[in-house]
Amino acid sequence: MRASPINLCRKTLLRGGAWRRSYSIDSGDDAVQSSKVKIFDRNLKRKQRDRAAWLTGPKDSLVDTVAENLLDRLEDCKRTFSTALCMGGSMQAIRRLLQGRGGIEKLIMMDTSYDMVKLCKDAEKDILNDYVETSYIVGDEEFLPMKESSLDLVISSLGLHWTNDLPGAMIQCRLALKPDGLFLAAILGGETLKELRIACTIAQMEREGGISPRLSPLAQVRDAGNLLTRAGYMLPGVDVDEYTVKYKSPLDLIEHLRAMGETNALFQSSKFLNRETALATAAIYESMFAAEDGTIPATFQVIYMTGWKEHPSQQKAKKRGSATISFNDIQKQFGSNNNTS
Repeated sequence: MRASPINLCRKTLLRGGAWRRSYSIDSGDDAVQSSKVKIFDRNLKRKQRDRAAWLTGPKDSLVDTVAENLLDRLEDCKRTFSTALCMGGSMQAIRRLLQGRGGIEKLIMMDTSYDMVKLCKDAEKDILNDYVETSYIVGDEEFLPMKESSLDLVISSLGLHWTNDLPGAMIQCRLALKPDGLFLAAILGGETLKELRIACTIAQMEREGGISPRLSPLAQVRDAGNLLTRAGYMLPGVDVDEYTVKYKSPLDLIEHLRAMGETNALFQSSKFLNRETALATAAIYESMFAAEDGTIPATFQVIYMTGWKEHPSQQKAKKRGSATISFNDIQKQFGSNNNTS
């Protein structure tokens, strides 16, 4: 099952310093942790991505939309990026939709899954009128196999939220960038699958008398800017999109998550959900969230992050105390104008 083309029912608002957009997609058929704490089973996640390589289709509307929105940021840049790294997540969509953006001449595609890398390489022949020199490697975002100051651009679309040390992975990306190099990333945010979280929690309480972690902790929007600053990026930028995907049933949602490689990879969770709990989760999900047409919605919150490696040509904040006018003077000026009018 794949998400069908997107119906853009979109509204824009400013919240917490980040732009937030909402979309609706119809389908036809928390936190940052230190590297010492292992939240995710990276070996399990690699196996899940191996499976996703066999389940995934040529196109997925949700994945493609996130990739398009991420690549659109390259069109806002006046400079070009001759050497780029695209790692993990939906790298196949990034490669297919790149279409000359960013002036990339050499592109390195990297994933922890050999099968995913092979899938992306096999799809190269279907990309027409593209003269980007592309190489493929198997590597881990937590141990980035790149030389320092060797890249102009690093792209990660829907992959970094599975790292145990997200700030550490972002720091490694910064070190691999040349001065004035650009970091572009899209990760799933904490509001993702909120409907499923609610239904699963209620079902576990009813059937098991308690709850255990079934869905992964994800970064909150308020943390994204701090992540970029903590990793040492200059001119940090964060904005948020929310996508509502409609499925025929909760089972279709789970199948889509498997095809995306987005199923649970927590160390501490049990391997299988109790059958009665699973059935109760599906029933609660449908009773609480089903639409009039019988479909069930699932929210995907995507946090987009941009940051630059330091360079002398970049804008810099003025030193503290260098202002030539005070806020009190500005307030008085505006106050006198209002009184006059």
